[in-house]
Amino acid sequence: MRLLGTISADRPLLVVAVREEAAHLGDRLPVLLTGIGKVNAAVALATVLARGPHPSEVVNLGTAGALRSGWEGTHTVTQVIQHDLDSPALFALTGRTYGAPLVVGKGDGPVLATGDLFVSDAASRDRLAEHADLVDMEGYAVATVAHRAGLPVRLVKHVSDEAGDGAGHTWRESVDDCARHLADWLHSHSW
Repeated sequence: MRLLGTISADRPLLVVAVREEAAHLGDRLPVLLTGIGKVNAAVALATVLARGPHPSEVVNLGTAGALRSGWEGTHTVTQVIQHDLDSPALFALTGRTYGAPLVVGKGDGPVLATGDLFVSDAASRDRLAEHADLVDMEGYAVATVAHRAGLPVRLVKHVSDEAGDGAGHTWRESVDDCARHLADWLHSHSW
């Protein structure tokens, strides 16, 4: 975890997993580098929010795998789910719902599936495509922490690969270009 800049109530906090994704964001806004995965993202964001002050909103910028052919570009997510939590089994055991889908935007934007699995095989991609459009490893955790802190949250993802065979290689080759597109999105919004 690394916080670059100072959080203030009049500006958003940018939350990014790794420095490669944040390479072109500049220093106009504070950036929290969380590390990869749900636990790292949740712990990092919860830690800086507990210290205070709170930002005006939380903006999670990062790469995502496409779960269907033809998906590319930068997308603002409208709903996020966890794909590696067996909510039905937990409900059967406890009678309570854990890991329910979270609404994080308005309109007809994509559904993001978050999990601690880098999706790089066709079978996993096809299974997830039944419920979501994109896949990442931090979005659900960031949204959960922001919601619990009472803060607005935005999840903005740029497609880096098709979440199938060769996704790891594709991500390494495309991450800098993705970071440029995420910076372009950021600079098109004024805070």
